[in-house]
Amino acid sequence: MKKHILLSFAVLASLQAENVILDDINVDSTVINDVAQNAKVSADLGEVLSKDIPSVDMVRRSGIANDIKIRGQKRDNISVTVDGTKVYGACPNRMDPPISHVLSNNVQKIEVIEGPYDVTEYGTIAGGVKITTKSPQKGFHGDVSFGGGSWGYKKLSASFDGGTDRLRMLVAGSTESSEQYKDGDGNTLAEQVDLNAPKVAYTPQYHDMDAYSKKSFMTKLLLKTFENQELKASYTANRSDKVMYPNTPMDAYYDDSDIYDVEYEIKNLASWYKSAVLEYYKTEVDHPMGTLYRKTSVMMGEMVNHMWSSMEAVKLKNRFNFSGITTDFGLETGKRNWDGTYTLNDAFKGKSIDNVDTKNYSAYLKLDKAIGNFDLSGGVRYDKSEIRPDNAKLKDRDFDSLSANIFTNYHINNMNKIFFGIAQAQRVPDARELYFKKKGKILGTQDLDQVTNHEIDLGYKYEGDNADIKIKAFYSMLSDYIYINAKKMASKMENIDATIYGTELSGTYYATDTLSLEASASYKKGKKDKPLEGQSDKDLADITPLQGRVGVVYDYAPRSYARLDLTMRDKWDRIDSDNGEQELDSWSVLDFKAKHSFNRNIDLTLGVNNILDKTYIRSNTYADLTLLSTGSNEKMILNEPGRYFYASFDLHF
Repeated sequence: MKKHILLSFAVLASLQAENVILDDINVDSTVINDVAQNAKVSADLGEVLSKDIPSVDMVRRSGIANDIKIRGQKRDNISVTVDGTKVYGACPNRMDPPISHVLSNNVQKIEVIEGPYDVTEYGTIAGGVKITTKSPQKGFHGDVSFGGGSWGYKKLSASFDGGTDRLRMLVAGSTESSEQYKDGDGNTLAEQVDLNAPKVAYTPQYHDMDAYSKKSFMTKLLLKTFENQELKASYTANRSDKVMYPNTPMDAYYDDSDIYDVEYEIKNLASWYKSAVLEYYKTEVDHPMGTLYRKTSVMMGEMVNHMWSSMEAVKLKNRFNFSGITTDFGLETGKRNWDGTYTLNDAFKGKSIDNVDTKNYSAYLKLDKAIGNFDLSGGVRYDKSEIRPDNAKLKDRDFDSLSANIFTNYHINNMNKIFFGIAQAQRVPDARELYFKKKGKILGTQDLDQVTNHEIDLGYKYEGDNADIKIKAFYSMLSDYIYINAKKMASKMENIDATIYGTELSGTYYATDTLSLEASASYKKGKKDKPLEGQSDKDLADITPLQGRVGVVYDYAPRSYARLDLTMRDKWDRIDSDNGEQELDSWSVLDFKAKHSFNRNIDLTLGVNNILDKTYIRSNTYADLTLLSTGSNEKMILNEPGRYFYASFDLHF
């Protein structure tokens, strides 16, 4: 660890040597552009990310609001920001993961940073997801989209923006709903519960209820107050109602989130002082979940766990250029709150999380430099965290965290480059991991240490006239990784040491001007250094097996294309059976999509997913999630959707 930190400081110092100006270096990240225009299956960003980026896997929880993993890690090991605001869900069982609080129709682009290579954001352990929503432009523009699909899916979204050089504004909104999807065997979500966990089945009144409904509203304002100065303000509201989570004991009654953001930027304060940005943001999530729709509410009464979370912060971001070195320096202070209450038939039954505040004070420094054929990037971040539960019987916790990284690209020539990175990142345990309660027992563990990831990345990238390819390998050494011990009845969270390593591949071959072949694949392996207490299995949970995708794309006209994709996954037989994972069969799924632009103002998109109507499973049953028990005492696995047709009609003006 000390060697890594000293090496980071050494490279930061060495960047002062040459006099070359360099823009931001792409530090092992992948960018998806034009998300709102291309994501037409649903508003779920989990599906978008898992389809387009080999390092990302989706965790199926419902018809919407599905979670993600990056390189086998999830929860707080992934940093998620929306236009620079940090977003956390409220549900301890991940019914509302951070990426569910922004819908695809509002998103311009997504950058996924693979590995701990972003010191500008706290908690980038396995990687980071930076979501950029639409921004107002000059003139007047509008987009209206009508969508529909199998199982009663329907969606209407619209956005309008415009203005002058001085003042611009954007307003966007959407409404979306769907009936329950059917798997390849023809079973709805409720029928999957009937077959696997009938004691927790849906009551006749709710058996055929819609799977979810969602609404969103977003507005942005950009005002140029003075020369080289501008004020930006935005507000985003997301409202989800009656969301089914069939293989969990509870469903979400609603899930409401509000994101507020105000920032003021001054550019070109001096020849060397490029910009200063002062930002304030606040995010709030209100999420009650309960047993109202299930048979258990008839037998034992309606149990509700009402959860709230919020994040509030102030940031000061500065960019300088000293002797050709791009320098970013930032300060941040913020407070994350998490609170939860159990009720039974509206009577108070205790706390699930005791109104916990996590205060964070941060500073970071990032330098970018070009030296000959080398692009160098290095960064250091320090965080001081104070965790204070409202319950005086629970322990206060304090942490000091240090993250640092070095990343370099070496340009062999105009088409070939290799890249190498070494990094350390840390993050503190959250309130669920420390203090979460259920039935009067504290399932969290109050003396957990913070997680540390030491990682090495190596890769090669080729960009030629007829093809491009990117190959990456990583080796991640996790210290004090927070892991659940399913054999324990209380204090179930443990710190363990583990290793995750793997490779990722993506590439495109342009056979002709109109025909191209795409391919991507990922493979990873995870091991605990030693089994948990009372266990024997050293396999790490959440490590999906070899997966790949092959696609054929035919660009038959301007802004028009047809594509056929085959996605395949190997058998999932390297599992942590001691902590609830099950062996899953291999699968392959065929998808088709076509988009036709009649002109620059009208688009039509048609598609069918899972053409062969396969019954298959994407997500496993690691005990980190609270899932239903089947008659065989295993946890219920949720099948993916069967054959799904969809269409979208879009107007642009």
